[in-house]
Amino acid sequence: MLNKLYDRCLDLARHKLSKPFLAFISFIESSFFPIPPDVMIVPMVLAKKDDYLKIFLIATIFSVLGGVLGYFLGSMFLEISMSIIELYNYEDKVFELQDKLSNKAGLIFWIGTLFLAGFTPLPYKVFTITSGFIGFNIYVFVLISLISRGLRFFIVSYLSMKFGNKFEILLRKEGFKWFTIIGVLIVLIVLIFYFYFK
Repeated sequence: MLNKLYDRCLDLARHKLSKPFLAFISFIESSFFPIPPDVMIVPMVLAKKDDYLKIFLIATIFSVLGGVLGYFLGSMFLEISMSIIELYNYEDKVFELQDKLSNKAGLIFWIGTLFLAGFTPLPYKVFTITSGFIGFNIYVFVLISLISRGLRFFIVSYLSMKFGNKFEILLRKEGFKWFTIIGVLIVLIVLIFYFYFK
């Protein structure tokens, strides 16, 4: 099933209406769809390198808008939200988060977690829904989503433009590892600066 969806997304990346399709995939991926926009971004940039900034912006804007949909699913439609969260086996963690958010340290923890969910291959949709479920601040949610999703899609678009097929191969083989390492490093650096200048 996932392989068929993956192949279908690759087909859409070659379509003459690839940009609207990218917007649509970016939107639904942030709330329930399992295939990330990166699958379309790379072949689209390889086909038209001059459009890499436009492609990055489309993916970022519509991914964040989809994240807002996920947020409102979590805050208003509990049954639908939990069925999506259960699909990714995160249901136990959702209830644990409510207790952690009751203090300032919990807030910082969730901001870092949300950033990692948007930047790394973690299922971002689970964390958009959970943000709504636990009543996380919507404005902070949108800001963190813009930063994390924008940074991720810019890196994918730019490196696809710069290194072409070599980057595509690296992304498929080592993408999960490197995005996780970079994401964790960014969070650690921000935390160090936060506590140092506090």
